[in-house]
Amino acid sequence: MEETGEVAEVRKHLSGAGESIIEVANFYKIKPEEILVIHDELELAPGFYSFKWSGGLGGHIIELLTRIGVGTFRVIDGDVFDLSNLNRQLLCKADMTGNSKAAAAKDRILSINPEANVEAFCEYLTGENAFSLVSGCDAVFDALDSAASRKVLEAACEEAGIPYIYGAISGWVAQAALSLPGDRITQKLYPTDDEPRGKSVLSFTPALCASLQVSLGVKHLVGRDTEHSTLYYFDTLDNEFAAIQL
Repeated sequence: MEETGEVAEVRKHLSGAGESIIEVANFYKIKPEEILVIHDELELAPGFYSFKWSGGLGGHIIELLTRIGVGTFRVIDGDVFDLSNLNRQLLCKADMTGNSKAAAAKDRILSINPEANVEAFCEYLTGENAFSLVSGCDAVFDALDSAASRKVLEAACEEAGIPYIYGAISGWVAQAALSLPGDRITQKLYPTDDEPRGKSVLSFTPALCASLQVSLGVKHLVGRDTEHSTLYYFDTLDNEFAAIQL
């Protein structure tokens, strides 16, 4: 799908000799912040991103990444939809009971961007396959639902030398963090493999958490200053927010 007009010219200019964003903005008489959005997308588009599914987060994550211009995905989930997923999982519809979540994610991405490259793995994450599944990716977005699996995933990302973008939801609460190799935030958040007592997930909580994760990941990947090993915690019931250094 070829762009025409001013946007195509700006992208071509930004890909060239290296003028500053302000210089390009002045040349085209466009607001610098609008140029910055084009520039960030230009840097983001070639990337290779992976996400691991869970109850609600995964669908929102792939939706946001696809619509911001990410074109290459590796999607991993061995689960299938059931009717209990309807309250929170973006990709779940009433007629999809028994359908693969990974396959549905691939279909969704391609329905938005038919030119995207998508690998869908209909399998669960384990200690044996984790490294091979994340190897070669630019970043991994966590949409898992267990402490043990999160530790396995972050360890695989550390071994591969890539950022791990953590997210978790429970009831009205969402929390997210950017973890770089060596941060080991899941070891700090979950010192044992005992699972926190779960609460029903509301429809808007995964949307909020996925937005936090994608914003953290995108800022880091396009080279903007982004705090890592910091937990961003939102309680939407009491309207409380905290940034906690781990």
